[in-house]
Amino acid sequence: MKILVGISGASGVCLGFKLANILSNLNINTHAVISQNAWITTKFESEILPNINSNIKIYENSEIYAPPASGSAKFDAMIISPCSTNSLAKIACGISDTLLTRAAAVMLKEKKKLILCVREMPLSAISLGQMANLSNLGVIIAPPILGYYSKPQTIEDIENFIIGKWLDLLGINHNLYQSWGEKI
Repeated sequence: MKILVGISGASGVCLGFKLANILSNLNINTHAVISQNAWITTKFESEILPNINSNIKIYENSEIYAPPASGSAKFDAMIISPCSTNSLAKIACGISDTLLTRAAAVMLKEKKKLILCVREMPLSAISLGQMANLSNLGVIIAPPILGYYSKPQTIEDIENFIIGKWLDLLGINHNLYQSWGEKI
């Protein structure tokens, strides 16, 4: 399986970096597009740059001619975590001015799995409409929302639940949280 992780500049960029590392640790062929705003947000939110597994192929968002800009790169799925409302709006309107938005457009045209982890609250009517339109095109809208049945005790538990739900959507087995109904 070949997965492209997009990391935009919304709050919660740590989830995107952690997701990419987990995919890589599961021996998934993992590539990542990281926006300039993601790097800025990372410095603002943590003051520590994340460790990124060395076997993850990293692209800057300005590399508009990099492999993810073409269907011939043959990605099985793309997940944008977090997905800013700016990225959401561009994808919904077909604006492909960065590698992140171009790769999303490729996933749409190739009818491949595209998951947007929209990170905003409250959501505006504009963003909700854009999400509904994209959902009607087959895009999966999966904001980072906690399910309390996982009985989280730490921030790591919360992150693992959210990332585990995204892995479920990608069809990837994991042990990051216990499913509904399992003994905890």
